[in-house]
Amino acid sequence: MTITAAISQATKDGKLLPAAAENIATFLAAPLPAWATASIGELVNRGEWSELNDRFFRYLEFGTGGMRGRTIAVVPAAAETGTPGPLGAPEHAAIGSNLLNDFTLIRAVVGLFRYTQKHLCNLGVTAAPKIVIAHDVRHFSRHFCELAASTWCRLGGEACIFDGPRPTPQLSYSVRWLKAHAGVVITASHNPSHDNGFKAYFDDGAQVVPPHDLGIVAEVNAVPLAELPAFLAKDLSRVLTLGREADNAYLEVAATGAIDQSVFRRTKLKVTFTNIHGTGAVHSLPLLLHAGADVHAVGAQLDFDARFPTVKSPNPENREAMAMAVAQAGKQGTDVVMATDPDADRMGVAVRNRAGQYEMLSGNQVGALLTEYRLAKYKELGVIPAAGSDRVCVIKTFVTTQLQDAIARAHGVKVINTLTGFKWIAAKMRGYENQVRAKMGAGFDYDATSLAERARLQQLHGSFYVLGNEESYGYLPNDALRDKDGNSACLMFAELCASVKSRGLTVPEYLDEIYLKCGYYLEGVINLYY
Repeated sequence: MTITAAISQATKDGKLLPAAAENIATFLAAPLPAWATASIGELVNRGEWSELNDRFFRYLEFGTGGMRGRTIAVVPAAAETGTPGPLGAPEHAAIGSNLLNDFTLIRAVVGLFRYTQKHLCNLGVTAAPKIVIAHDVRHFSRHFCELAASTWCRLGGEACIFDGPRPTPQLSYSVRWLKAHAGVVITASHNPSHDNGFKAYFDDGAQVVPPHDLGIVAEVNAVPLAELPAFLAKDLSRVLTLGREADNAYLEVAATGAIDQSVFRRTKLKVTFTNIHGTGAVHSLPLLLHAGADVHAVGAQLDFDARFPTVKSPNPENREAMAMAVAQAGKQGTDVVMATDPDADRMGVAVRNRAGQYEMLSGNQVGALLTEYRLAKYKELGVIPAAGSDRVCVIKTFVTTQLQDAIARAHGVKVINTLTGFKWIAAKMRGYENQVRAKMGAGFDYDATSLAERARLQQLHGSFYVLGNEESYGYLPNDALRDKDGNSACLMFAELCASVKSRGLTVPEYLDEIYLKCGYYLEGVINLYY
């Protein structure tokens, strides 16, 4: 029986969904590489109808922030497995319209390029669309990064990539620093190791919001499969690989996450840090060490590893993911344990209490601690008025603890609540930036201003941004970039810990002080699996 006949019979028998059969036929009609055609044929001949349904029942949805999906199939075909890589990954990302692979990735890049090009045309900008692309440590991440950059350049744009894995917040900053028109991170954050993803950013360094998000989705959905094979062969001859200056520029900005680094000279803070095999090792460690913290990395989790072999899930929200770091901290008597997720946009912490035990703090608790500390410190340094000001703000999502609202009221400043997702926090930041730009006039370089000058201008013409955060362990100390930043979050929380230690307190005792002043708030997170 031919492949076509077998597919037709399986559809009639109810084993194969009509939508899956239609998408398989579309793929087989395209000029696919031999391994891809062979993989589909193998799965059909083996009668792997459930696997084929999962792979082909739809096209991987490109949502308002990008897409995530499997790159390694549940039931792999021999042709796509090929010669496995050193970490055991298949030679090719699994074929399927509902998986993240070369085809669905190219489709996303083509759609993003076309939308960006049309947007620039509407603005009267004649420059070629410019993009910055970063990637994490996952299976196929480097390949996808290079394939995306090659595709962008073939379409007529300019593409910049890094020489290895870099954290998501650095991508956000680099889009602004390089004055690019778009950005992409190849990452699935803390998803399982078999997944990968594609996160899209626009020219302000933030994830896309209306009207751009829906416009990009429409362009991606309009790209036919038949166009994609022409981009499969990578050509990196026109792709720019960024040098050390890109890292230094980001590190300089991330270092401003600490308001008063002198506290590290006055108090020796011992930190246990783990990047859980991800990109946090690139910048979080140097930031903490340069500030003067006594940092002890978890050696077994320090190296990049797409398998995340020491944890069930590389998510610092989970106690299990931090167990190895907490165990090491107990032996070394460190003050605080910090962890970043694979793309280093989130930070989890555990702090030592008076009894010498380590308490995991929730995202709500960390956000409240940072809100109180940063407002008090800015007042102490005279950056904001002692009585507060309605031109000073903390921005958080609606689902984040109302304890921050109470802290802000006690300090005489405002809290801005947004929809869930850091992109909405970034949208508020963009609005305040635009207010300053409008007052300062054409030619004003907002990104070139110092933190002190920006604080002055924002309090005159907009709102001074003290902190942005959400309960899901995302924090950002300044508006030089526009996505949550686990690297600078580690630094600013370490500063808080050092300051608290200099007063002879533990962090839980400092949190109790906040409760006594503002009231006790108890939140819980429930995971529903279905």
